[in-house]
Amino acid sequence: MRLQFDENLLVILKLQMAFSVIRLKGQTMAIDSIRQMTVEEYIAFDEASEVRYEYIDGEIIPVSGGTMHHGIIMANAMGILWQLLKGSDCRVISSDMRNRVSPTRYLYPDFCVVCGNAATDERAVTLWNPTLVGEVTSPSSIDRDRGEKRRFYQSIASLQIYLVIDQFQAHVEVDSRQEGGWQTKEYAGLDAVIPLPALDCELPLAEIYAGIEL
Repeated sequence: MRLQFDENLLVILKLQMAFSVIRLKGQTMAIDSIRQMTVEEYIAFDEASEVRYEYIDGEIIPVSGGTMHHGIIMANAMGILWQLLKGSDCRVISSDMRNRVSPTRYLYPDFCVVCGNAATDERAVTLWNPTLVGEVTSPSSIDRDRGEKRRFYQSIASLQIYLVIDQFQAHVEVDSRQEGGWQTKEYAGLDAVIPLPALDCELPLAEIYAGIEL
């Protein structure tokens, strides 16, 4: 059963979307007069909508669709991980699964992996403990993927790996949790292979970019 939402939230959403467009263009505006959505309102609205929305401290951010290349890379990465992790206690989850970053932040990664027992809300639509999160960049998302989202994901206590996969060239940034903090390494070229010790496997770039003309 879907949660109920107040249709007045449509007005709030339109105002927040207008602000988001301006913010993405590098401009600023005063939003003191825009009432922020509560988490409960956001979840109700998101689940009643045909479009997915992320939630950052009261602000709603629409999740845009991707190109064919974006979709192929996502499918490739998920398929490879599924094959590599088959038989283990790790499961690959698609972009339909909302991830809870903190009590006031919710994101939709392009894909994620959870190992062990999955911690979710009571209806299993929000994951709380991803082990790996992956984002495939696009012109509109690349700055968030490498900046704001990177910081948000790294704050999840369970997360061990964050992948930023370039859509236009064979290049992947890999953030791995180490004892002293996070370490970032870059892998470029179709001959490169990404070691993922937290998952006990390796991820070849040639397979991530299979079927893509670079």
